[in-house]
Amino acid sequence: MCSLPLQDYQRYGRQMILDGFGLSGQVKLKHASVVVVDAGGLGCPALQYLGAAGIGLIGIIDHDRVELSNLQRQILHTTESVGSYKAESAAQALKRNNPDLNIDIMTVALAPENALELLRPYDIILDCTDNIPTRYLLSDAAVVLEKPLVSGAAQKYEGQLCVYNLGPTGPCYRCIFPTPQPRETVGSCEELGILGAVTGTIGNMQALETIKILLGLHDQKPSLLMYSALGSPPFRSIKLRARKPTCSACSNPDHGLSSISNTDYVQFCGGVSPDWVIQGMDAGMTGHRISAKEFDELVESKVPMEIIDVRPPTEYGICQLPGSQNIPLKNIMTQPEKYLSAAPHKDIYLVCRLGNDSQIAAQALRKVDTDRVIKDVVGGLRAWSNQVDPTFPVY
Repeated sequence: MCSLPLQDYQRYGRQMILDGFGLSGQVKLKHASVVVVDAGGLGCPALQYLGAAGIGLIGIIDHDRVELSNLQRQILHTTESVGSYKAESAAQALKRNNPDLNIDIMTVALAPENALELLRPYDIILDCTDNIPTRYLLSDAAVVLEKPLVSGAAQKYEGQLCVYNLGPTGPCYRCIFPTPQPRETVGSCEELGILGAVTGTIGNMQALETIKILLGLHDQKPSLLMYSALGSPPFRSIKLRARKPTCSACSNPDHGLSSISNTDYVQFCGGVSPDWVIQGMDAGMTGHRISAKEFDELVESKVPMEIIDVRPPTEYGICQLPGSQNIPLKNIMTQPEKYLSAAPHKDIYLVCRLGNDSQIAAQALRKVDTDRVIKDVVGGLRAWSNQVDPTFPVY
């Protein structure tokens, strides 16, 4: 009969006494291997519970470093972890809870060239990433390696969970989403926001689905679980069909190493994600933009002007420049002439968070009034904080 180290009976006893679990279930977990891609908002809670459950080998793939803005939701990292690799920080946290864990730390970026090599040693793959190209790459790799892919996603107050490529007929990600969403419709947590507890909910459920698969407790029926923190009820399950006979990945016998290595997943998903900080700092459009320092000099000189902050009202409520008024971008784009007539003789200066939306708003206003001075601040309020007032909040 299989046995465990004596201390493991006490450590894992509360789950071992469950019907359908027992000693044999704990032994299965001890001999199982799981890889988590991205030790962020989803990966941290998933890793925490996988480690606590006694998974024998855990791989962590993440080349990013911990930032202060991560700590609101990435619960394995601490203030002391800021600047260190997320994979290393997460591994240290898991070891503090369970020093006997075997952990593979991989501080590299997952790419078509290394995906199969990095993922091959593990029984199950967890997709805890926040970008669409990597989702397609992980799905294709899971198909080639014939491994289940436990995929989670979260944004704002909502999340979703699905297990792909499970069993002989389980669909892959491409079966459900054969073509990616248009690039302009996909936002990040930095742009749209995220409630930390939402990533915790989805990440914990990814760990749960993984444990069910390893124990043989999963019904293997394909479904997509939708979660809304503000919904009632908060969970909704959508039944999925089996894999598509026409799927270019899981139903294509020629799909393999060559197709993955020859695929540009970033271009397939619409190109590189814009770097809004860099774009907002672009001082192009000669004569139509003003630096934060130059803007400060105008403010100090008390030149008559209108300062329009085009951020959403919620963001305006977090922090704002004295004397500014909040007119959200969507309002300006709908009726630009309305906001020009309110102050017909004053120059207009527009600001936003990073200097991108303000450019759009300024262009819309200039199309209506070509004679007035209408400029926006390069780099937005973040540049104001960096160059003018270091006490101004950055979020």
